[in-house]
Amino acid sequence: MNKDELRALQAPLKNKYKEEPSSAIVTLSARSRLDSDGIACKVETGKAMVAVGLHPVTGGDGSYVCSGDMLLEALAACAGVTMKAVSTALDIPLRDAVVVAEGDWDARGTLGVSKESPVGLANIRLRFEIDSDAPDEQLAKMVELTERYCVVFQTLRGPTPLSVSHVRK
Repeated sequence: MNKDELRALQAPLKNKYKEEPSSAIVTLSARSRLDSDGIACKVETGKAMVAVGLHPVTGGDGSYVCSGDMLLEALAACAGVTMKAVSTALDIPLRDAVVVAEGDWDARGTLGVSKESPVGLANIRLRFEIDSDAPDEQLAKMVELTERYCVVFQTLRGPTPLSVSHVRK
């Protein structure tokens, strides 16, 4: 896809969202079902069921996907798609690009070993490894716009309200 095809694809959507802002709001969702045997669950993705369980540093055997890894994978995926769209829109040729998302995790917090240790990922880092002949200024602009428009990045960065509820089945 080139920049003209991308613009043609997105122009009617942008116009609709300007005229009817509420039509731009969608509810995304994810579901998992707890495994009846192990300490695991199965997450429904759009394509397949993914078995998710304990990471080896919390007692898992390594046979399951870790939800922390999935969070970083979502960040890398979103940033990658966003960068591809931005590079296409700006007509910046890329021979290759790799997006690396990393985050430090102290399992002591999750296991309740240390109240001072956070529960969750800390120091999340996003790195772009770019192979292109484009000038440094263009690449910097592309990365800046990727950061600005990446949904997962902006969700993790900002104070996004979270709520929890439960219902009896």
